[in-house]
Amino acid sequence: MQMRRLGKTNLAVSEIGLGCWQFGGDFGPVEEERSMATMAAATKAGVNFFDTADVYGAGKSETLVGRYANEQPHETIVVTKVGRDGALYPDHYDLENVRANIKGSAERLGGQPIELVQLHCVPPDVLKAGDLFDVMETLKSDGLIRHWGASVETIEEAKTCLAHSGCATLQIIYNVFRQDATWDLLKDAHRADVGVIVRLPLASGLLTGKFSKDQHFDKTDHRNYNKDGDAFSVGETFNGIKLEKGVELVEELKGFVPDGMPMAAFALRWILDHEAVSTVIAGASRPEQVEMNANVSNMPPLPAELHEQLAAFYKEKVREHIRSDI
Repeated sequence: MQMRRLGKTNLAVSEIGLGCWQFGGDFGPVEEERSMATMAAATKAGVNFFDTADVYGAGKSETLVGRYANEQPHETIVVTKVGRDGALYPDHYDLENVRANIKGSAERLGGQPIELVQLHCVPPDVLKAGDLFDVMETLKSDGLIRHWGASVETIEEAKTCLAHSGCATLQIIYNVFRQDATWDLLKDAHRADVGVIVRLPLASGLLTGKFSKDQHFDKTDHRNYNKDGDAFSVGETFNGIKLEKGVELVEELKGFVPDGMPMAAFALRWILDHEAVSTVIAGASRPEQVEMNANVSNMPPLPAELHEQLAAFYKEKVREHIRSDI
């Protein structure tokens, strides 16, 4: 596993991290035993960066990840998020409310300070007001957290956060079917020494190439109940693309994949080829998925010509079908 520096945090993180949303049950039920086995497989593969949030399974994901990490003899970097819990969202982000939520996360994770807490897709007007950034700086000064960053929906929101010098990381949606950050945002983040954490690298599994147009998902899976943005931003599910269209586009994309390379590995390698990216948090609910994802770190970069072809494919075929702000 190759390591990269996570911006001004100075943390050395694995190029492939583990996204832990699924351990909360928001992709359908996942047994605790399988969750623990998946995390163990990640550690064995050299993954040291685990990303969770207070709302994943109403704290279940944090509890499982915290228990696992605290049983390990070596360091596991666990980061979490704050801002989507009903006690805060959409407009209750005062110091004491945010402090209370983060203390709850610290208890579930097994101690404090928390290495990194990211603002979790808070409303754009809250970000623009700027008061929440001051709240995070206060909590950092108080020793509750070591660093703070932001997980955002759009490039505009990312740039709002970048304007604050205290922002250490940005978590963004970035993949072959969401390439806009390549043009400016990655360069801006690199210049500001802000680590970039990529989420939804496989567009909710769409970029595995294994879905059909009539794919069935469990009723508790966001790919069922949020496929049209009924619960939260539609951009968080299948990248904001209707499943039927997404499957069609993936079939076209397969023509660009090098012979013998799994499509998921191809999609992850495309992201890692951008040096401004610090880590990619790929979700996995089975050990074998983690192992495949981790192997991508040691694969050679994709050819420059192929990157150019994929950029053109995105602009000409994909971008117009994204149903959310980018």
